[in-house]
This record gives sequence, C-alpha cells and structure tokens, in this order.
Amino acid sequence: MDLLNNKPEIDKTWTLFLDRDGVINIETVGSYITSWDEFVFHEGALEALRNLSHVFGRIVVVSNQRGVGRGIMSMEALREINHNMRAAIVEHGGRIDKIYAATAVTDEDRNRKPNTGMGLQAQEDFPEIDFKKCVMIGNSISDMEFGKRLSMYNVFLTTKHEPFSLPHDLIDEQFSSLYAWASRLIPAELVG
Repeated sequence: MDLLNNKPEIDKTWTLFLDRDGVINIETVGSYITSWDEFVFHEGALEALRNLSHVFGRIVVVSNQRGVGRGIMSMEALREINHNMRAAIVEHGGRIDKIYAATAVTDEDRNRKPNTGMGLQAQEDFPEIDFKKCVMIGNSISDMEFGKRLSMYNVFLTTKHEPFSLPHDLIDEQFSSLYAWASRLIPAELVG
C-alpha cells in the first residue's frame, strides 16, 4: 500500500471486483435495467475498463439483480445484457473475466451483497484470488460492506449518492466515476 497517496500498488496479482449498475453503466435509480436497449455505458467506462485490463490479473463483476427474483425481468434478459456488455467491453480492448449476479429477493441470501457469497464463488472459480489484493468498486454502502467483509480495498463512486466524509470505516477512496478512478490509478503515459 502506498500510504502517502492512499492507494494500493497494484499489479497482475490483484483482482478488480466491480458492481455493475452505477459503475459500468448508468443506473436507473428506483428501477431496473431490464433489457439491453436500456443499458447505457457511463461516459469513459469502456476506456477505463480497457486500461484497467492491462493492470489487473482478474476483473469480475458482482451485481445484485433483485429484479429477476421479483419477476420484473427474466434470467434470459439478464444473460443477454451481460453478454452484450462483455462483448462491447472486449470490442473496446477490455475484459471481464466473469459476471456473478445475485437474483434473490431476500437480503439473507448468501450471494446478495453485502453478503459475501459472490466473492467466495469468484475465489472458488479463480483460486489465485487473495482478498487482501482486491479492489472493490461500487456505488452503494452494501458494495462497501461486501468489500470490507472480505478485507478488500474499497473505492466508492458517487454516481447516485453524495460523497461521504472521509475517513470512513468502509471507504478507502471515492470518485465521481470509474473513469476518474482509473485515470488516477494509471498514469497518462501508460494509457494505451
């Protein structure tokens, strides 16, 4: 950890965990993204993911998708959104190694953030994941609780909430967007 600049020294042994809505795409607050037609990438997100793909050994998405459990959207629609999102990211030179989605309605479900089930599943799928060498990026306190429960470094994005006063028990850094954080993490001369 580079304590002077309050950011980890990241290399290919690190894993990036990302929430989806509000981090990669524009979130519809109070509603759900129910089809690919409603999915809109945040400005700079594709560029950020391209650049972050050169830095992190693994990049995974962990997303609460209660709309499936509530019957507001189908599992097939969620798969289509995620498939098309990954394809667009790859087309722009980035990657997502795997996407995990918690579709349960109940907060007690082991996979629904802030519970750690999706993180533990990612570690089972990718045994090299060391949670102390992971960054969690999200835009809700449940994302930050998820990260802290697994000893991750947490970055909060203010895409739907006002910034919190720092220092904060759950938040290591906060930024306005994934692009803003990636731009600080990756020096301009290294950006492809």
